[in-house]
Amino acid sequence: MLKETQISPSQFDHVSRTVYDFCGIKLTKEKQTLVNSRLTKRLYALKLDNFGEYFKIVERDSQEFSKMIDSLTTNKTNFLREIQHFEFLRKKVLPNLRSRRLRIWSAACSSGEEPYSIGMLLHEALPNISNWDIKILATDISSHILQKAQKAEYDDEHLVGVSPTLQQKYFTRTPSNKYVVRDPVKNLVRFARLNLMGEWKMQGPFDVIFCRNVMIYFDKTTQGNLVNRFYNLIPSGGHLFIGHSESLNGITHNYRYIQPGIFQK
Repeated sequence: MLKETQISPSQFDHVSRTVYDFCGIKLTKEKQTLVNSRLTKRLYALKLDNFGEYFKIVERDSQEFSKMIDSLTTNKTNFLREIQHFEFLRKKVLPNLRSRRLRIWSAACSSGEEPYSIGMLLHEALPNISNWDIKILATDISSHILQKAQKAEYDDEHLVGVSPTLQQKYFTRTPSNKYVVRDPVKNLVRFARLNLMGEWKMQGPFDVIFCRNVMIYFDKTTQGNLVNRFYNLIPSGGHLFIGHSESLNGITHNYRYIQPGIFQK
């Protein structure tokens, strides 16, 4: 039994500073209950009595530090989320490419629905896709969630919004009623662990960068630094996609606004 399952205000402040310094996510006071709940699961897993013991382990154990970050990062997504972005990609971006070389970065890919959605769209929009040089880079800070993404296996509730036609073309149903992304789509995507606040080893350029529904967890300074780093990896005419609930208001940048969530260099 845990002797104490409530994180103290000073412990919460410590976690908040640590997470912000590491990956830019701002945990406000309103998140204390959420942090308490998620980290309590780590205490149970390690058979610890209190948060003081846990944070001592986090300080000396890099693997547990990563598990703490995994626990505190939200990974909620679905296939073809914010469908207007995929329609814009199909109708406006692809027809205006100057060559058959295409590079796309899904910069907060979570469990893989976004990059696989992009792959499905490309197969639908490009009937001669085998003649193209296409790579989709999909990154996330969570090692655990990337393992799920690479497995490419989903329950039927994750496919809400995917038409029966697309399900039949791009998923294989298993005897246990799971849906596995088929190789023609899966092979377009390469997954890698990446902290958006850390070093980026890839040099680009990327014709399109998707960074959707992650900047809502960052403050304006962090948002500005991030979108301007993206800008340096996008060629002239390339696009940045952010979430519909996000904006670049209050950020100094050189993008041209196109429509909600879509900006062009």
